[in-house]
Amino acid sequence: MRIQIIVGSVREGRTAIKVARWVQQSIEKENFNTVQVELVDLKEWDLPIFAGSHPPLTGIYDQPKQQQWADKIASADAFILISPEYNHGYSPALKNALDYLGKEWQGKPAAYIGYGSTNGSRSIDQIRQVGTQLGLIDSNAVIEIRDIFLRNKTEEFEPNEFDTKTLKSILNKLIQYVSA
Repeated sequence: MRIQIIVGSVREGRTAIKVARWVQQSIEKENFNTVQVELVDLKEWDLPIFAGSHPPLTGIYDQPKQQQWADKIASADAFILISPEYNHGYSPALKNALDYLGKEWQGKPAAYIGYGSTNGSRSIDQIRQVGTQLGLIDSNAVIEIRDIFLRNKTEEFEPNEFDTKTLKSILNKLIQYVSA
């Protein structure tokens, strides 16, 4: 099983990359023989704003990076999407990345991690709506990171006991969905 952790922020000094590294390291420590985890950083992908002439659900990809992005997403069995909350919504970089494709998202389970002034709850709500429209399976696995501004003062994300416990639950749910 291949899980992609999608880093949904491209800002300088972003917290999402710290959270993503924690998620990746935590999953790797679990030492599952059947789980491969990959960090997919939207900052590195640098996807231009989608401006294709064909809706992505048609499967006609006419944007330069679109087929590469499609191949990357198609190689995953499940996703953990990480996003800050911006103005009660989620990251525009993540929205753009989701909108780039159609069928590559379909039928794959997703979990969501958010953070921000409302613990990321509103960003997660919106991502879930879009994910459902794209055909992602909502695994109902969510971490809303509390007190992010207090816990984001070092180079590493500082999870609390609840975050760690919930991440294990997320991993188990994704494995169950893929194995079903």
